[in-house]
This record gives sequence, C-alpha cells and structure tokens, in this order.
Amino acid sequence: MDQDDTSLAEALLRISQTQLQIHYEILKGNFRDLDELLLGTCEPGVDGVLFDLGVSSPQIDRPDRGFSYIQDAPLDMRMDPGTQTLTAAEIINTSHTTDLAWIFRTYGEERWATRIADRISKARSTEPIETTLQLADLIKDAIPASHRRVGGNPAKRCFQALRIAVNGELEALESGLDAALRWLNPGGRIVVISYHSLEDRIVKQAFAQAARGCICPPGQPVCTCNQQPILTHISKRALEASDEEREDNPRSRSAKLRFAIKAGEQ
Repeated sequence: MDQDDTSLAEALLRISQTQLQIHYEILKGNFRDLDELLLGTCEPGVDGVLFDLGVSSPQIDRPDRGFSYIQDAPLDMRMDPGTQTLTAAEIINTSHTTDLAWIFRTYGEERWATRIADRISKARSTEPIETTLQLADLIKDAIPASHRRVGGNPAKRCFQALRIAVNGELEALESGLDAALRWLNPGGRIVVISYHSLEDRIVKQAFAQAARGCICPPGQPVCTCNQQPILTHISKRALEASDEEREDNPRSRSAKLRFAIKAGEQ
C-alpha cells in the first residue's frame, strides 16, 4: 500500500519477480485511508501490519519531486502529485510569517525557526521562492554562521517540516495506527519504522495508550472501567540499525523500529 504511483509500480515489479505463490493486492492510498482500503479487500482482519514511514529513497533521489535540498527543482514535495494540490511552494509563498515559523519549529524542531521565517518573508516580497535551492540558500543565510557547520545540512530540518506539512504526515500516521490496531487479529503483529523523533513519539505514545489496562482513579478499591489492554509485548525501546547496516546504508542511521502484539491468542 502506497500513495505514490511510482512506488506502487516498483513494488508490483519486485513482488512479481519473487514468484511468490500467494495472493496479494497492491493498494493505492495514504495511511489515513487504511479503513476504507481494507474494507475494499473484504478481509475480516489482518495478522500483521508494517508501517515504513516518511519519504523513500527513490523520491529523494528524483530531483523533480522537490524533496531534496541539494538538487535544484521546483518546490513540490507532494507524495501523490496526481491528487494533492498543496505544494511546498504554496506554503512558503502564502503562509503568514508566524505560521511558517510554527511549521519549522513544530515539524522540524528547528531552533532558528523565527529567523528563517523572517528571512523567507523578506525574500518573497521581492520575488516568489520557487525552487529547492532558492529555499535552501535562504535557510542557510538565516542561520548564524557558527551553527551552520554542525548537525548536517542547515536546510534539513526545514525541508522535513515542509514535507510533513504538505502531506499531513503526522495526522495520517495517527489515523493509520488507530485503524491498524482495530484491524489486527488477536496475536497479530504491528511494526513501525520511523525516521525522526516526531513520528517515533507518536508511535510510542499510541502503543503505550493501547497497552493500558484499568484507568480507574488511583485508590479505587474495585475496577469499574473494565478496560482491557489492546496490545501486549510492546518493544521496550526502539530498535536501531547495526553499525554494519549503517555503513552499508547511511540512510538507515535515523531509522527506529517499534513493535507490539495484539492482545489475545491467534
């Protein structure tokens, strides 16, 4: 399941080459569409769900998609250009300065969010900001020189924030997790690979909430809520790539994997 037509085509090719002797379906949609898509399959439940969050390497490596801050391209960042209308360029050129700062601070955890938003606002008053390198240069200029040389490319956090805002990624993740927990069969597995702290925090909190039992007030002698845990065997901490894997695939450095098992017996 993916919302990107290019990713779906690649998935179909890879699966067909494995010659798996099983039935499979390729579904187009966003995590927030999980309920609707699974209803369409007429399956009563699922035994396992794997979420691989965020942008994929092929999307980053295609300059025309506008995800990369090191290759020049139109400011796009839509995961599904065929149906989505909001682009990164529209956000950059039409959002109020305080809203831009909020996006950079909230979704990118950018320390210099206000300075960057002010610099963008000043620049767009002269001419529209239309390309990725235009934006990357403005971000770099807004950050004090002493802080540009640490933490990787200075545009990284703002580009992440814009991508999340364009695609509504965090809201989609929350909806998708909620749906997945409902569709999981007893004993079923849910696994989530996230790539930044905002995603990982949502997954951790969702799992913890679903693993809660009684929610009666402390000190109440008898449970009256009758709430039962939905999940058991939650991973105590996120698993990360080994040194060998990081060397082989540098993009795995930020990946964190969490898993849990649906309560009940399969």
